[in-house]
Amino acid sequence: MTFKTSVEDRYFEDYLAGEVHECGPIVVEEAEVIAFAKRFDPQPFHTDPEAAKESIYGGLIASGWHTACLMMRLVVDHYLSRVASLGSPGVDELRWLKPVYPGDELSARVTILEATRSRSKPDRGIIRSYIEVLNQRGEAVMTMKGVNFLLCRDAA
Repeated sequence: MTFKTSVEDRYFEDYLAGEVHECGPIVVEEAEVIAFAKRFDPQPFHTDPEAAKESIYGGLIASGWHTACLMMRLVVDHYLSRVASLGSPGVDELRWLKPVYPGDELSARVTILEATRSRSKPDRGIIRSYIEVLNQRGEAVMTMKGVNFLLCRDAA
């Protein structure tokens, strides 16, 4: 499903419970996997292709945190409003289900679970979403529930 409005003109009212939106794809690059891991998650199966071959994964894999960052890029580019997004208080139920390898092509499927206008701040609403990160075979490699605050087009 696609939004009726672009990310440049998308407000709370454009996020409807039950809708499913597809974002992506994005390719996982080996050099980025290694660079990210060296800086933030320096485990051998993320940083050393030779050592990774001997791991339970049989090769280099992306850090789960790198996978989450790739998902965030897709969501920011295709799902979140550029004019109304007010950030997020956090995520729930983050799960890494399958390893992500260099060369994998990831996409995100975002299901809007709930869209509720704030009673205390009527100029904004709260969106709760279920996000699945899928590889090129359609397998879920990561899931999470996200919460976002968005400005309303109509503040009344």
